[in-house]
Amino acid sequence: MKIVIAPDSFKGSLSAVEATKAIERGIHKAFPDAVTVSLPVADGGEGTLDTLVAATNGQKVPVFVTGPLGHKVEAEYGILGDGETCVIEMAKASGIPLIPREKLNPLKATTFGTGELIKQALDDGFRSFILALGGSATNDGGAGMLQALGLSLLDEEGNKISTGGAELTKVSSIDLSGFDKRIQGSQFLIASDVENPLVGPRGASHVFGPQKGATPEMVLLLDACLAHWADEVEKVMGISLHDLPGAGAAGGIGGAFQAFFPSRMRRGIDVIIEYTGLETALKGADLVITGEGQVDFQTASGKTPMGVAQTAKVQNIPTVILAGSIGTGIDVLYQHGIVSVNSIINKPMTLHEAIENAADLLAQSAEQVVRSFFFYQTFKSGKVVQ
Repeated sequence: MKIVIAPDSFKGSLSAVEATKAIERGIHKAFPDAVTVSLPVADGGEGTLDTLVAATNGQKVPVFVTGPLGHKVEAEYGILGDGETCVIEMAKASGIPLIPREKLNPLKATTFGTGELIKQALDDGFRSFILALGGSATNDGGAGMLQALGLSLLDEEGNKISTGGAELTKVSSIDLSGFDKRIQGSQFLIASDVENPLVGPRGASHVFGPQKGATPEMVLLLDACLAHWADEVEKVMGISLHDLPGAGAAGGIGGAFQAFFPSRMRRGIDVIIEYTGLETALKGADLVITGEGQVDFQTASGKTPMGVAQTAKVQNIPTVILAGSIGTGIDVLYQHGIVSVNSIINKPMTLHEAIENAADLLAQSAEQVVRSFFFYQTFKSGKVVQ
């Protein structure tokens, strides 16, 4: 019996590594002799750096940068095992977890620290980058990142504007003369599962702004600011970010990368699958267990469980999802090799209780899932599964 364990993090409670260990514990309680292969994964958002560094036996480099609201934070970039590829996870420098919920403010939040991370990596000699987008507290179109890399954003009087999403409406001209020349001699792979355009009803502000603290009034203002920003970028770079797929990723930083960097975009989960060697690990497996905190209709659009299941389906290996909570529209998942979606909550409890006991709940659910699955396999075949 071989089981591949490949969950994402259960945000707010367990990292992907911790979730993997809990699932493994549950499996071995049911079947002590089972062969388990642990591959913590991510989809391009939070946890991507840790996953890629661990999978390739890489390392992390700590860097003090400007946080999303201007305070200094200790971030880090990753170096893959090849010693040549640098991983920048923007949430480390510009993410929601760096701000108390009551202080979230996308009008002021900046990606300046993400630019500082990239600059430090360039100073350290790296020219090959994986950029993990997701979990951002920002809605500044990536302007702060560009400013940290030497781009000058000027108002009507020729003065440099400040940072933050609300400042974009002041941009009257873009001066490229100070923009870091090393960028054009580098390569950037953008890992993101977001295909939203920059502006409009499906744009960064409307879709992702509320989770970053934006009120309905702020959403309208931020969308107008990004539209103005896109107009100015088009004048200088000749590329329209307004409706460009992926430009709305991480508060619009996806658009900044596409306009100002030699870059290409891939689904985050596809990047992770490649670097973790999931396809190879699946060979000879009987079952795959994946999971994340919330599973719903959005899971089908490139989230970790979907990417894992699609990869397993190619080899005709069934996939089971374990989830902290299950939302609406999950029926579509069953078309992609997923045989069941299971909540780890086993009785009425508060959110605090669920978070505090997440590891034990996940282990118990994994135990019950494998007992049921392999009992059925034994019953169907008439053979004893070990």
